[in-house]
Amino acid sequence: MPLVGIDIIEIERIEKALDRHPRFLHRVFTSREQAYCGGRRRPGASLAARWAAKEAVFKVLGLGWGQLRWKDVEIIVDERGRPQVVLHGRVAEVAREKGIAGIDVSLSHHGSMAVAVAIADRR
Repeated sequence: MPLVGIDIIEIERIEKALDRHPRFLHRVFTSREQAYCGGRRRPGASLAARWAAKEAVFKVLGLGWGQLRWKDVEIIVDERGRPQVVLHGRVAEVAREKGIAGIDVSLSHHGSMAVAVAIADRR
């Protein structure tokens, strides 16, 4: 049975965090995420979609605040532009312990909102 997580966020919330807290970008997003989103027309929207994806992945794995590192979930794109989830550190360990074979993610943003859905398959 697949596990599903979803999250939605106002893009402006991420954009304000980027403006107010210079370390926010480096604390939450990997260098690959930063490079990809920095090249987009509206970097804040792409970063917000990745924030939502990370939250959706945490929900799928049953992880809450204090149990995670934001960079342990990385959202990259393949050669066709399809988002891919790469797990690192403790988050990868939790996925293995829970028998998660893989996590697929879908991202979208429009206007003022960004949304992501994560679906995990158990072995």
